[in-house]
Amino acid sequence: MDLQQLFKYLVESKSPTPEDGHILDFITSYLDKFEAIRIDVNGVKNLFLYKKFADGIHLSFAGHVDVVPAGDGWDSDPYKLVEKDGYLYGRGTQDMKSGVASMVKALNEVEYFNGTLSLMLTSDEEGDGFYGTQEILKYLEKENFLPDMCLVTEPTCEEQMGDAIKVGRRGSINGVLEIIGKQGHAAYPEKSVNPVNLLAPRLNQLAGYFLDNGDEYFSPSQLVITDIRGGMEVTNVTPNNVKLMFNVRNNTLTTKDDIQNYIEKVCNGIDYNLNFQPIVSVPFYTSTNSSLVKTLDVSIKKVCGITPKYSTAGGTSDARFISKYGIDVIEFGVINDRIHAQNERTTKKEVEDLKNVISTLIKEL
Repeated sequence: MDLQQLFKYLVESKSPTPEDGHILDFITSYLDKFEAIRIDVNGVKNLFLYKKFADGIHLSFAGHVDVVPAGDGWDSDPYKLVEKDGYLYGRGTQDMKSGVASMVKALNEVEYFNGTLSLMLTSDEEGDGFYGTQEILKYLEKENFLPDMCLVTEPTCEEQMGDAIKVGRRGSINGVLEIIGKQGHAAYPEKSVNPVNLLAPRLNQLAGYFLDNGDEYFSPSQLVITDIRGGMEVTNVTPNNVKLMFNVRNNTLTTKDDIQNYIEKVCNGIDYNLNFQPIVSVPFYTSTNSSLVKTLDVSIKKVCGITPKYSTAGGTSDARFISKYGIDVIEFGVINDRIHAQNERTTKKEVEDLKNVISTLIKEL
């Protein structure tokens, strides 16, 4: 089965989270020279494959076989790989069955590596992610078999294949700030404590506030208010409280404690409650001086003829779980302009280039 046939099989294997469309069984058979370990938990399918060629570094590849729902409005069947006008259309073509096909094909072709090669795949990256890659990592830690470095083939490129490597990701912190007042009649404001009045002079210190200045690789951590509400939607009663929901996509310079301390400073002297949701995404950064980044950079130049930029933009990925174990982890994949959208698409060349970059990386390390 050549690369394009493999890619077609994966796209046409319907696998909305947390289903795997029997892809993990297929890959186990396809990479039959690798040792296979299934780590299925709570309905989530997880696969770890490895092969030790020699004593040396342990390089792992990681990704997910699940996709988000297709939704309506497609020009073609989202679960058929349709070629049209030079593009390949289908759910998961970018995010991230192109990456899975490229990793699997490259690993299938390896004859020798100075160490161990492995592959981590889950069916629950697009969902909550509680029982996916995290469970694989827990198993590997217990077995003292964590990789030294890892490439996640999430779609990262922006305008042309090879133009961006993700060397880190921002975290995400969500919270609710409640300003507490005393409800009353609008005609007698002196008899109430209007929380809107308490909030008003403080709002410009909260909305859009930059908690740090960012750095070479990260944009500033900004406090973004996503919702404000209070009262009973009547004109003659002042509210008892006002709630603000907010999100901070934080870099490595700002923590939850920093956010809490700032809000406490702004709200000093008034009655309020501040609650944070459990943090599921923390920021991470892999040094651009690491051998993984440097070798991938060289591999991209050789295959794509372009010098990639280093980026930390975008949302979250399972790389955040991998980084927690002290593993050098970066991301590189096809163009991401239509991920999670209607008429998701990529090209044959992008998929072929990605596979060749991976093969070159393996040879160069």
